[in-house]
Amino acid sequence: MAAVIRKRPAPDGLFSTAADGGGRKKRPRYQFGSIYNYEKLEVLGEGSYGVVVKARDQRTGETVAIKWIRPVAAHGGGGAPDLRAVFREAGCLSACRGHPSIVQMKEVAADEVTGHVFIVMEFVGPSLESRLTTRPFSEAETRAMMRQLLRGAEKLHGAGTIHRDIKPDNILVGAGGALKICDLGMAVPTRPAGELYPEQTVAALWYRAPELLGGGRRYGAAVDMWALGCVMAELLIGEPLFGGAETEDDMNARMLELCGMDTPELQASLRELSEAGREVLCGLLSFEAEKRLTAAEALSHRWFDKEDAPLSSSALCSQPNPRGFISFF
Repeated sequence: MAAVIRKRPAPDGLFSTAADGGGRKKRPRYQFGSIYNYEKLEVLGEGSYGVVVKARDQRTGETVAIKWIRPVAAHGGGGAPDLRAVFREAGCLSACRGHPSIVQMKEVAADEVTGHVFIVMEFVGPSLESRLTTRPFSEAETRAMMRQLLRGAEKLHGAGTIHRDIKPDNILVGAGGALKICDLGMAVPTRPAGELYPEQTVAALWYRAPELLGGGRRYGAAVDMWALGCVMAELLIGEPLFGGAETEDDMNARMLELCGMDTPELQASLRELSEAGREVLCGLLSFEAEKRLTAAEALSHRWFDKEDAPLSSSALCSQPNPRGFISFF
């Protein structure tokens, strides 16, 4: 069925429900903005699931980022727009509207000719991945970054959403070192405890929580906290904690090796980390999901009692390195 195109988004930014003369509700009619309001500037990232471009809103001159999710049968050269995927992601973004640590959605737009659907978002900047260097960040810098990321996770989880793909590639760096979690393409609504999630590989291997290994389907928001623990470790040691792992067996072996965070190499990398910082890191990387720190618990830890270091003059705001500019896939 062809999507109903509208030049302006519905009041809630997603859809509205029409009623017939008798007051009975009809099927929701999606209302989209027009993609022709935007001028494409350059491709920022491309993958098997879609493309992200930098564009200009021709009505306001504002620079934006636009994500196009490939049609369901894109690999076969055709197919209908994957509206379910578009509106799942748009719904999660809408639930987090206004939070400074989550990328902001502006509207859902469509091409009146092809029927393709797009998510229009604020343009932030390069990915955290592109800012990572061989020099580890200081504890104070790491604390300032983790405070932002944990606040973003707290908002996501409070809105009943699990990201399921937190990694440096999916964290954007804005002016002054402002960090924003992006790419909610894998995000899903939180399910009741014990209820299985769909059979699906989620999370990048190096950031995949123990309960996800082997195709685990019984998990919760704690998978995001593990991923944030991996990001924290990467900021402190200057390289991915589980870098080099190519399979889940490799991950299992590496996890056992790092159990307790007491390997000589890790101890050397973290020798300047305070006791409070170690408590947060170990709390995020607890093998038992139910014992893992939540975002709220982590933020209330004494490690965050200290003031943050300014990030505007740190390596976070230097020129991107060759590891990439931005990736949503």
